[in-house]
Amino acid sequence: MKRLFTALLALVLLAGCGEKLHKQQSYVFGTLVEITVYDEDAAKAKRVTNQVLKDFDAMHRTLHAWQPGTLEQVNGVLASAQPGKPATAPLTAELAPILSDAARLSALSEGLFNPAIGNLVRLWGFHSDTFEPRQPDPKEIERLVKAHPSMADLRIDGLMLSGANPAVRLDLGGYAKGYALDLAAATMKSQGVDNALINIGGNIMALGQKGGQPWKVGIQHPRRAGALAMLELHDGEAIGTSGDYQRYFELDGKRYCHLIDPRTGWPANRTQAVTVIAHGANAGTLSDVASKPLFISGPSDWRRLADKMGIREALFIAADGKIETTPEMAKRLIWEAGAK
Repeated sequence: MKRLFTALLALVLLAGCGEKLHKQQSYVFGTLVEITVYDEDAAKAKRVTNQVLKDFDAMHRTLHAWQPGTLEQVNGVLASAQPGKPATAPLTAELAPILSDAARLSALSEGLFNPAIGNLVRLWGFHSDTFEPRQPDPKEIERLVKAHPSMADLRIDGLMLSGANPAVRLDLGGYAKGYALDLAAATMKSQGVDNALINIGGNIMALGQKGGQPWKVGIQHPRRAGALAMLELHDGEAIGTSGDYQRYFELDGKRYCHLIDPRTGWPANRTQAVTVIAHGANAGTLSDVASKPLFISGPSDWRRLADKMGIREALFIAADGKIETTPEMAKRLIWEAGAK
């Protein structure tokens, strides 16, 4: 039985000594969170950062896929649905728009981003902070796939959610970190913090600059320690990475990652990692979400899906290690020596 290896999805390099940096770390969403504020009064930086981390903690409790909380309560209701008899659950003012947006992005991704397949994620053992290498019963996988759990099964009317497919179990693990980045950016801007870098386990949002220069971040190499490449991240940009090296197990020499293909019910296995950059409103959410369907779609279809989702800057690493980029991303990458 192999050990489970975990790794951050990106590296953040903060060069220079003696600069006016305020950094705080926490552990939320099952990963390390680091917030760096540049050129700001220390007391103000600490106060605003503390508020952001407090918001993250509250969001973690609300959106957690398997611990007691708002989402788990909703899932309990949805599981009681019967043919011809939809189950109905109340939603909070925060959760209703999140689920509506997740449904929109799921449709845009042609269902490859599918927060409704929580039962499949759980079946594979990934609804746990520590999981054991084991392969589920193929018949149970097939049963859940044939049930076609989908965000399209749900109806949202104000603060009420209804669904008639008991196979639906919501898991917002591919959405929450990006949403948290957008929330944090809005909070920091409202409090007059103009220059910051927010890093949630490798999902990163940049605000302003660092010393008059763009923030520099690195993209983790999926098969060894250190960076694959560096790039500059500008104000309002967010970067998201999905990889088969963060949450995975190995069994009989084969790697099984937490990124489940909704079409087969099995972990996607044609990709090592995907990194995307998103811009504009809700850049954090899009960067988090878009990397998942590109990862699952594989070498033959990721470019088409990236274009459909409005992603112009993307890096794709196939299972055999072959690296491809969009032209826009190629212009921004500074490759580490020997990385390719």
